[in-house]
Amino acid sequence: MDPKVTKLLSGRNLVHLATVMGDGSPQVTPVWAGCEDDGCITVNTAEGRVKHKNVLRNNRVAISVASAEDPLEMATIRGVVEEIVEDHNYVHADRLTRQYMDRDSYPFKRPGERRIVFRIRPVSVYVMPRIVPSE
Repeated sequence: MDPKVTKLLSGRNLVHLATVMGDGSPQVTPVWAGCEDDGCITVNTAEGRVKHKNVLRNNRVAISVASAEDPLEMATIRGVVEEIVEDHNYVHADRLTRQYMDRDSYPFKRPGERRIVFRIRPVSVYVMPRIVPSE
C-alpha cells in the first residue's frame, strides 16, 4: 500500500465507500476505515445494511478518502471485498472508535445489531499528486 494512502486511512479522515446496487447504480456511504498490515482496507458496518446487501451480490467497491486537514491530500481506490468477518464483540468497531474519536468503546451500539467487517483488497490505487500553490 502506498504510504500516503496508509497515512490517510490511519487518521481521522472520513472515507466514502461506493458499492453497486442491484440495478447497477452506485450507492455511496461515508464510513470509518482502517488499513491493515497486509494492505487490506477494513470497513465496519452492520449486517443487513444496504452496503452489506450490495457487497453480497457484487463484491466490487470504490473508496475515496481526503485528509480532513488538507483536502488536497486524497486518494481513490478500487478493490474487492475479499472477506466479510464477524465483529459481534465490537473489537474492530472499538479500534476504529479509538482512531476516530479517542474513545475506548463504540458509542453507537443498537440492540440486536450484529457488526461485521469488510476486508477490501485494493486492485487500483490513485494518489492525488501534492500541488504546491504558486506565490
